[in-house]
Amino acid sequence: MTTQPESSAPLLSLIIPMFNAGSDFAACVQALLAQTLTSLEIIIVDDGSTDGSGERADAYAQQHPRVRVIHQTNGGVSRARNAGLAVARGKYVSFPDADDTMDVAMYQTLVEMAERDNLDAAQCNAEWFFKASQQVKPLIPLDRLTSTEVLSGPEWLNKALQTHRYMHVVWLGIYRRELIEQLKLYFEPGLHHQDIPWTTEFMLNAQRVRYTDKVLYCYYMHDASISNRKRTGQRNVEYQRHYLRIAQLLEELNARYRHKVKIYPAFHYQITHEALSVCHCIRREPEESARQAMIADLFATQTHRRMLRNARGIKQWYQLLLWLSRIYRWRKK
Repeated sequence: MTTQPESSAPLLSLIIPMFNAGSDFAACVQALLAQTLTSLEIIIVDDGSTDGSGERADAYAQQHPRVRVIHQTNGGVSRARNAGLAVARGKYVSFPDADDTMDVAMYQTLVEMAERDNLDAAQCNAEWFFKASQQVKPLIPLDRLTSTEVLSGPEWLNKALQTHRYMHVVWLGIYRRELIEQLKLYFEPGLHHQDIPWTTEFMLNAQRVRYTDKVLYCYYMHDASISNRKRTGQRNVEYQRHYLRIAQLLEELNARYRHKVKIYPAFHYQITHEALSVCHCIRREPEESARQAMIADLFATQTHRRMLRNARGIKQWYQLLLWLSRIYRWRKK
């Protein structure tokens, strides 16, 4: 086991945003407390839970000195992560979800990688666990990507995106806190899937990153999750605006860093890929008024031009032109 004197700062701070985590919360905390890495602090940010999760978190804190709880009014996952970052003391930080679990050796594996190779980030593979069907599948199949040597952040991001399985999620690794603070890199409040621009900007600045293909994290897919929730009507319109904003942020990051690092074609591809997801949602939306509102948002944000600027590869160009022809046909001026 990797240990460190209690008086010194821990190697790792785990920041867990929590809102009404329910029965899944206990399994997550038990997995964190069972970690073979003991030089860690567990910061649970109770984001205004109303189901008793906050009280259960307090009970864990009373029993375990490594657990700290922050209570705040409900403000969303970004504000919760920012609150955790403000008090974190670890050399590295990570952001597990409150309803997921992980291998007991996950954080020891990643911290040892980071310490041995002086990494800014160490990432691992994960698995999806589908609660309804009880099926499990890897996030990144081994035939798509295996463990890497040390790469620069942009090199790693390029390699990962080319698998078409990589996800910009902060729970997939650990990140050097000093670099986060230097960049003043925080999560944008109110923006769903803020992991995407956050991890992109971190990697554009990271000098040394390594990936292990070991499956160390288990992400539970259930109907109540934000990303898996079915939406229609105005709720769908508002949700798709997050993806339009993410596409804009990614393009701004490419422009901001183009003179500092190599902007690979995959970085442009990702912008169009995120925006095309909105086109799919337009097609599936049953309410005509909501469909027209989403189409209007797409044009008002200049996303149609953004997709054209960033499309890469014959297949994506074909998909884009097909979808734009449909959008123009469906649009009512």
